[in-house]
Amino acid sequence: MTQTSATVYLNTQRVISEISPLIFGGFAEHMGRCIYEGIYDPHSPLSDERGLRRDVISALKETNYRIMRYPGGNFVSGYRWTDGIGPKEDRPRRRALAWRSIESNQFGPHEFMEFAEEIKTEPMWAVNLGTGSIQDAADLVEYMNLPAGTLYSDMRVKNGRKDPYSIKYWCLGNEMDGPWQIGQMDAVSYSDKAVQAAKLMRWMDPNIKTIACGSSATAMPGYPEWDLTVLERTYDQIDYFSMHHYAANPYPTISNTEGLPIDTDSYLASSLHFEEHADTLAAAIRVAKAKNRSKKNVHLCWDEWNVWYRAKGGDGGWSEAPHILEEQYNLEDALVVATWLNTFLKKADVVKIACIAQIVNVIAPIMTRRDGMFKQTIFYPLTLFSNHASGFALDALVRAPLRDTARYGGVPQLDVSASFNPETGEGAVFLVNRSQTEPLQVDVCWEGTAPNSVARAWQMGGEDPFASNSFEQPENVVAREISVPRLDGKRLTLELPPLSFTTFLTSHSPS
Repeated sequence: MTQTSATVYLNTQRVISEISPLIFGGFAEHMGRCIYEGIYDPHSPLSDERGLRRDVISALKETNYRIMRYPGGNFVSGYRWTDGIGPKEDRPRRRALAWRSIESNQFGPHEFMEFAEEIKTEPMWAVNLGTGSIQDAADLVEYMNLPAGTLYSDMRVKNGRKDPYSIKYWCLGNEMDGPWQIGQMDAVSYSDKAVQAAKLMRWMDPNIKTIACGSSATAMPGYPEWDLTVLERTYDQIDYFSMHHYAANPYPTISNTEGLPIDTDSYLASSLHFEEHADTLAAAIRVAKAKNRSKKNVHLCWDEWNVWYRAKGGDGGWSEAPHILEEQYNLEDALVVATWLNTFLKKADVVKIACIAQIVNVIAPIMTRRDGMFKQTIFYPLTLFSNHASGFALDALVRAPLRDTARYGGVPQLDVSASFNPETGEGAVFLVNRSQTEPLQVDVCWEGTAPNSVARAWQMGGEDPFASNSFEQPENVVAREISVPRLDGKRLTLELPPLSFTTFLTSHSPS
């Protein structure tokens, strides 16, 4: 194998923006086995007295999710939140039309908030703007956020919770442009309903932050006109604008990929698409701000993102907790996830919330069965970023060789992001070698103040891009701690194998 080289220049004073910890978020939808047999399984010997899976809780704490979107997703557009409160024996069973399954409502608002408090994550609640009314949305805010003394807040107290939950983040529906969505609307109709819902919800609790729906994907025929229309019409009533995307090998993500050839080189360059998506919507926000003569800023909320293309079809056959959309992730998927997280740091000035979809079983980093669980390949980059990227995203200057791809043309072999926290003195550098065959020698050079030492380093990789983990081989593809590279003044040199993700931490004198 020929070895090529690259150089990364870092300066702790050359920053993009402060990193919002909320970019390390998750998404838990009533879909397949995410909730039932995932988070909540009273029949498992591994569950606690509340029915929460202890092993799942432990893994979720390890990932350190800062925000959690709930209860959907497509599910929310037909969800009656009142079904999930009160004594469990009185809760109705209903058909969940989005995924053609049966919803028992044994896990509802109180159970979710107990779960969120257990894993120490901020809740982000989606309201039903499909079959639901703006009054339903406001009633839910009253139930969850107001002190006792009114109809719905008193109902919460009666159901066992005296103090308000004070949920801050609220999604105004989900993917309302999609023909698969219950209550699909055009951009103008959605905007009008979202504005009125947000207004009523904010009158109920002026402290909330609201998120409007963007296009369901960049492949939607309405993108980006939908986004421009919604932003212009809702701008003064929202705080964030939602964006969704799922990566696939081969591309595209909306139409059927069956029969198309696998294209790993283009797939590993998917972050070019992610960056363009963020840039397009950031520009749309600036246009809407100017048209509204507004002084406020709206930020991006990438509240559905992941790899998803093998386990297609969401027909649950009218069963409870159907085994649907259970994607098995491999090494190349983990590398794409790492470049996606690199994108969040590179776009830290505009992307302030991000939620991987989802967290358990359904297109998820962890998989369960009644007697155990294992961590998928994508668990590892997600966890390393979440636990070590803090403070400010650095504007890294990267000089790397280009590699040809069928979809994107020449793409840098090396993808990099970096962070620095002046309060703790910890820095982190995240590197992906996209090449399937060529190792890469990387010189990392600090301009200005250099770190005192390299503290720890991890790496995951392998020769087979399709290698994965399973119950039988749970540690086939994992991030392993490696020897720290030697720091020589203001420079260190790393050898990156092909198909690899590497992270190292630096220690600086705190400012």
